[in-house]
Amino acid sequence: MGRFVVFEGGEGSGKSTQARRLADRWGALLTFEPGGTEVGQQLRQILLSPETGDLDARAEALLMAADRAHHVATKIRPALNRGNDVVCDRFVGSSLAYQGYARDLGIDEVQALSTFATDGLVPDLVLLLVVPPDVASSRLAAAGKPDRLEAAGEEFHRRVAEAYLILAAHDTDRWVIVDGSGTVDEVEARVLDAVEARLPSGAGA
Repeated sequence: MGRFVVFEGGEGSGKSTQARRLADRWGALLTFEPGGTEVGQQLRQILLSPETGDLDARAEALLMAADRAHHVATKIRPALNRGNDVVCDRFVGSSLAYQGYARDLGIDEVQALSTFATDGLVPDLVLLLVVPPDVASSRLAAAGKPDRLEAAGEEFHRRVAEAYLILAAHDTDRWVIVDGSGTVDEVEARVLDAVEARLPSGAGA
């Protein structure tokens, strides 16, 4: 069974860059949510396109769950069963933070939906990248036109950040908070330290 590592964080946290770096280092399968499969790409378009406009919070959560169910069944679990390591940019934690907490659907309710979608699959390690709001804002500004969730507003993203810290505090065996500020290399060094501490066999792989 391969190792399953997830990167979580708010918009502009740098998680996508660090997920790619760890996957390259390990020779792991790199994937992401939403949109890590062909079916998922269609769901991602609905979920993130500004043209979608307002979307009912429950509909948003169910679309995320549908993406995750197909992603786990057709890509993540088969890779892990082959003995391949998998590094994923966003997973269940994102739904808990964005839809469960920031959209007020309830963390427990969204957790139940996510458990059904994943058929109980949980990561070995979740790396939560955290940056100050001004750093996140400057990174997003440099990235260009925001998608539908990126444009959800300052208060929404404050709640997302708050939710992530709550999730990490309630599952310290699996979640590790990593300072995402500084250069890409500096953050990578912190990520590798965290991975070494929790998954020693993966160090330098």
